[in-house]
Amino acid sequence: MEYAAPNLTGKISIWAAALMMAAIASAPAQADEANAKQLFKAMSDYLGSQKAISFDYDTNLEIVTKQQQKIALASSGTLILNRPDKLRATRTGGFANIQLVFDGKTVSLLGKDRNVYAQAETPGTIDNLADELRDKFNRPLPAADLLKSNPYDELMPLVVDVKDLGSGVIHGVECDHLAFRTKEDVDFQIWIAQGDRPYPCRYVVTSTKIAGGPQYTIDVSSWKTGAEVASDDFNFAVPDGAEKLRVVNLPDLDEVPDVFAMKN
Repeated sequence: MEYAAPNLTGKISIWAAALMMAAIASAPAQADEANAKQLFKAMSDYLGSQKAISFDYDTNLEIVTKQQQKIALASSGTLILNRPDKLRATRTGGFANIQLVFDGKTVSLLGKDRNVYAQAETPGTIDNLADELRDKFNRPLPAADLLKSNPYDELMPLVVDVKDLGSGVIHGVECDHLAFRTKEDVDFQIWIAQGDRPYPCRYVVTSTKIAGGPQYTIDVSSWKTGAEVASDDFNFAVPDGAEKLRVVNLPDLDEVPDVFAMKN
């Protein structure tokens, strides 16, 4: 005897839509701005108090084509820092294999695939390095705002709306999910691990002024602090045969390669 399975697609769709509408309807009741700010401040204080931090990360950068097709570019990397002025980061994607080293005086960038590197004098703290890389060299660190000594003071002056969206789970870790609207051209969301180690598990930045609202997402894993962090001398070794370039001339170091560049 043949058995025809019942068609549940329509029922499931209606049920899912009902759940979605219920969630949307209840969102304002959960949007406790004061609690959200308190959670974000607690994360900021925790991050700023850590002298040594290391983690792995995965990123997803969305771009929107002229034909309104949204494309996601994925990469992964590692980061280790010692406050106030030591940092090493790597990032590997389909179009780049990069290492960045900062020893408190000089920042060194290495493009491993092409064996090219660049160095620039940037004396100061990690806070200063993040600003210099973004503003002067257009080479932003992943989640640089969260690496600074006081993320709350960096980001909250830009915020015009805050929502506490309750709990979420990222890589098996229960988190507090917060959403922020800013007076700039971006919004951001953050998922903060619950408990006595309130680190950022996921950070999503949305470009609100670009059609399609492309997002940059960074997921954090293997979070370590203090004595858990492996030792690092933060020295940069120039590979054999590497060509030295100016920082601004290093090719294809960002997630967006030439193939996706805007054409006239």
